[in-house]
Amino acid sequence: MYKKVISTLFIGSIALTLAACGDGQYTINKTPMAEVNETAPMEKSNNTSYKTIFQHSVFLGDSITEALSYHDILDEFNVVAGAGTTTELALEAGYVDKLAERNPQHVFIMLGSDDILLPPQVTDNPKQYSLKFYAKLIDSIKEKLPDAAITVLPVTPVTPEAEKVEPRYKNINDYNQGLKELASKEQVGFVDLSSIFADSQNLYSSDGVHFKPEFYTRMLDLLKDQVK
Repeated sequence: MYKKVISTLFIGSIALTLAACGDGQYTINKTPMAEVNETAPMEKSNNTSYKTIFQHSVFLGDSITEALSYHDILDEFNVVAGAGTTTELALEAGYVDKLAERNPQHVFIMLGSDDILLPPQVTDNPKQYSLKFYAKLIDSIKEKLPDAAITVLPVTPVTPEAEKVEPRYKNINDYNQGLKELASKEQVGFVDLSSIFADSQNLYSSDGVHFKPEFYTRMLDLLKDQVK
């Protein structure tokens, strides 16, 4: 009960203080989206085609996902995301209801970057804790949108420099393996994004965690077949 109370209070504070992923400490205020992408100018060319291809899709996630609409690659209607969103917070903040209002044919979930950074005050096992709520989130989406195709996307890697600042990012691969197994158990899709990072030097923003627009166009190119 104690941890549940702490979790509720802490997760609530995350929504106000965190953008996706850490700066070394989970409770430090995150860099605003505009500042994170200060080296990534808005790219609007060819975005119309992505908006058309994914017009019946919604991407659910944290600030990494939120950048899809920030960069005007997709419309805000097609993105349900917010800075600091964990799997637990997505449930508590009514993200599933927001999805249901949009009634998409395809739902892409991209969460976990903040879950990896959950502190001991909330859980001693961030992976297990997160995947429990991830499963509940998927089940809730299935209940609200029984005809929608659901695809889970892995947590994106960070640069070596970002990992030095926040060593808990070393757990990304292990977390993603858990995601893959969960997707199989829940009988939903899972798309490996690793091919995007074969030449990733220029994909990252200055913090080594968030991305420039090119990452998102590469990702959507990889996901096109999922919405046919």
